[in-house]
Amino acid sequence: MAGYKPVAIQTYPILGEKITQDTLYWNNYKTPVQIKEFGAVSKVDFSPQPPYNYAVTASSRIHIYGRYSQEPIKTFSRFKYTAYCATFRQDGRLLVAGSEDGGVQLFDISGRAPLRQFEGHTKAVHTVDFTADKYHVVSGADDYTVKLWDIPNSKEILTFKEHSDYVRCGCASKLNPDLFITGSYDHTVKMFDARTNTSVLSVEHGQPVESVLLFPSGGLLVSAGGRYVKVWDMLKGGQLLVSLKNHHKTVTCLCLSSSGQRLLSGSLDRKVKVYSTTSYKVVHSFDYAASILSLALAHEDETIVVGMTNGILSVKHRKSEAKKESIPRRRRPAYRTFIKGKNYMKQRDDILINRPAKKHLELYDRDLKHFRISKALDRVLDPTCTIKTPEITVSIIKELNRRGVLANALAGRDEKEISHVLNFLIRHLSQPRFAPVLINAAEIIIDIYLPVIGQSPVVDKKFLLLQGLVEKEIDYQRELLETLGMMDMLFATMRRKEGTSVLEHTSDGFPENKKIES
Repeated sequence: MAGYKPVAIQTYPILGEKITQDTLYWNNYKTPVQIKEFGAVSKVDFSPQPPYNYAVTASSRIHIYGRYSQEPIKTFSRFKYTAYCATFRQDGRLLVAGSEDGGVQLFDISGRAPLRQFEGHTKAVHTVDFTADKYHVVSGADDYTVKLWDIPNSKEILTFKEHSDYVRCGCASKLNPDLFITGSYDHTVKMFDARTNTSVLSVEHGQPVESVLLFPSGGLLVSAGGRYVKVWDMLKGGQLLVSLKNHHKTVTCLCLSSSGQRLLSGSLDRKVKVYSTTSYKVVHSFDYAASILSLALAHEDETIVVGMTNGILSVKHRKSEAKKESIPRRRRPAYRTFIKGKNYMKQRDDILINRPAKKHLELYDRDLKHFRISKALDRVLDPTCTIKTPEITVSIIKELNRRGVLANALAGRDEKEISHVLNFLIRHLSQPRFAPVLINAAEIIIDIYLPVIGQSPVVDKKFLLLQGLVEKEIDYQRELLETLGMMDMLFATMRRKEGTSVLEHTSDGFPENKKIES
């Protein structure tokens, strides 16, 4: 017993995970706060001015939230039909909204009743925005028109009828009060100039356009529609710079970080992708529980708000770098106290006695040493161990399997104990680094507890889920082996062609091996 060797915990590197500066930056958010709205969240917009409140458009209401509040501080609900969009003015004092009945309303943040009402659209208004001079509003609707409104006079100035389908998105230039951009379901993105009464630029996106974004400098335009995010150079007449296809479903919203160095896109595939605006490669990704309809970032990227189709508003706040308070500590011995005698040189008549360091065994090693295999397995199946260090649990299962006692350790468990085992297998079976060990353990559990299926509905549900995961993982392994076989055959054929040679006789009568290039 004195010569017991502790179990070697094998390290399993997580494949494909790279820690970059973007990973650290975008992971530095707190646990998201979820707010339930009355319907699908179609638009989220942050105020450009402190305290950086944000407007949420859902169903027939527009809620104004404080950046750190979970309850709305103000509600605009004077809509007969569904409200689709709401945008703050540059000074944060006014809010313009578009609704399903074709109306465009202007609100003062300090009041509740609309200040202005613009009537002219005959169908739902899906995009509204303020021009750079703050005195005009641009709107686009399902009646295929784009209108420019004058705020002081509450009158329509211009109407553009160049789109041939629903106008679902748009934005105004931050530099030029006469330029604004709209995207339509006719697959086109058009730039209009109020001075010419017509569009001055049109690009073909190729898919129904769901969102457009103009960079602050006005030189680059981003359009989203279908699975594509496309970047256009406006200074070169709308030349396509790059076409990105990183989502699996329709891209619904776009957003730019405060620095302008990162572009964010949200999609119905429940993911938010973060792109670098220099290389246009994905540098980070967020996962959400439902399809994403809207996305917004606060000043300095302090808060990220995502609206989803199930009416859930997900709000993430950046972690604050709190300064550690200096706690007075009692004085400890100086460093030289601990190293006293460490540098003593052995003299000729001295006898050096080495004291071996005592090795302390872990609790699961003590159990294994005394052949308490079930108790050792119970220790590593504790949630604190399975969540933080699943490598230890997998190593103990592997050691028990090597000893041939894994079946004995898994047998004879009650409903609670077998639930712990099934939860761990369901959670980690699909990970390639654990699959070889856990598939064997899952097959043993299925063989042991198959005759008692039906006695516990909780265990039955997990048991069926585990059985499906095992079958699915085995199919994956079979497909991988078939792929490896095909690749080996291709490589062998290539080597055979490269190594083909023939014997030819030279003039002196000796054979010479010549290689034939294929």
